[in-house]
Amino acid sequence: MEANQIPRQDLTDTETGCCPRFDPGPWDGQEFHFRSQPFVVGRTRSFLHIPLNMSRMMTRTMAAIRAAGADSPDQFLVLTYEPSRWRGEHYFWVTREVPGLENARLTGDFVAKVFEGPFKDAGKWAAEAERVVKAQGRGLKRLYFYYTTCPACAKRYGKNYAVAFAQVG
Repeated sequence: MEANQIPRQDLTDTETGCCPRFDPGPWDGQEFHFRSQPFVVGRTRSFLHIPLNMSRMMTRTMAAIRAAGADSPDQFLVLTYEPSRWRGEHYFWVTREVPGLENARLTGDFVAKVFEGPFKDAGKWAAEAERVVKAQGRGLKRLYFYYTTCPACAKRYGKNYAVAFAQVG
């Protein structure tokens, strides 16, 4: 895939009014290349990897992104990185910097692997993503996850997809 491109998504395909349906096909096994791609960063407090203030952080961050006109009509991605069991960092794909939020730029090459199942399997998914990277003869620099739906939407759709984004080096 070209630099700073992710699969297009129909963000209006939502029966919940919240998260759109996710098609894993264009993501699974793909490589993504970010070259100074803008993101904004939201942070959560966690208890044993369970975010405590996710809803509030998501609502506030998405409102600021939309108000700044920095959202994309068909490209959506939030990469989650957990530096510890007690906090999370969430990188929101944007088209430009957003005033009042922490702005960041990501550069790197990423291998994507789609998983389906309960959030509690994230540890297993991380181990499998690392195996995929090593099987390709590469090293894992950092592992992010794109959780494609909130728990309520995953229950409604009957599928809970997560995409491991393994930054390789």
